[in-house]
Amino acid sequence: MKIDMHCHIKEGSIDSKVSLDEYITILKQKGFQGMVITDHNTYKGYRYWKNNIKGKKHTDFVVLKGIEYDTRDAGHFLVIMPEGVKMRVLEMRGMPLAALIDLVHRNGGVLGPAHPCGEKYMSFMNTKRFYKSPEIVKRFDFVEAYNCCESKESNEGAAKLAAKYSKVTVGGSDSHKADCVGRAYTILPEPVACETELISMIHKKTHFEAGGIPYEKTTKEKIGKVNKVLVYSFWLYNKGGELIKRHGRNGKMEEENPFDPIDPIEMYYRF
Repeated sequence: MKIDMHCHIKEGSIDSKVSLDEYITILKQKGFQGMVITDHNTYKGYRYWKNNIKGKKHTDFVVLKGIEYDTRDAGHFLVIMPEGVKMRVLEMRGMPLAALIDLVHRNGGVLGPAHPCGEKYMSFMNTKRFYKSPEIVKRFDFVEAYNCCESKESNEGAAKLAAKYSKVTVGGSDSHKADCVGRAYTILPEPVACETELISMIHKKTHFEAGGIPYEKTTKEKIGKVNKVLVYSFWLYNKGGELIKRHGRNGKMEEENPFDPIDPIEMYYRF
């Protein structure tokens, strides 16, 4: 089963220019059978799928619920929670990595670093957390070993990280524009129909094939040195957001009920 495990859609990520319907259409044309929606710190994109498309269109295509979470100290992480479990606190960016790992694992989810060797502050291996405690990698469930918006060196570093710690490898396009959609993939050895099945494969350390074709029109390449300004701007954005949302996030962590009607599990009983 061929899926894209790092997808941003217009309905959920303000920096994406691709609607979910267009995204799915392009992926299907390229031979994909599924995708994981991983919008930035929100499930809005998945809610759009559930409320407007699911069961009405693209019924032959699997859409799974994920998120790309901005940690306080370790960059971006891809998080997948089980079917029927959605933590609202994950929509409040800024948790430290250790707390994120505890929260996700305690509620049956999996996580791994997005583009781990990419931009400073946004990517795990270029953050202080990695230099202070590199062995925390052992607690990751997978590593994004191929991201088509990253350089060859970045992806090679990610693959080496995964190999060193024997982690499952995944690939994702990280698409924000239509011509980038479907340039990276993860091939699963068998089909999955929900997040729980994908998580089970990851827990079993099932081998996934990750790869793709580099995207050569990234904003980073177009703007050159100005990109450094954006990188430092992100640091300020993330720090500011972490402080603003800290109180609400702490409250949510205390009262959170992980079972949320966003994606309920249907139970069947036989008498």
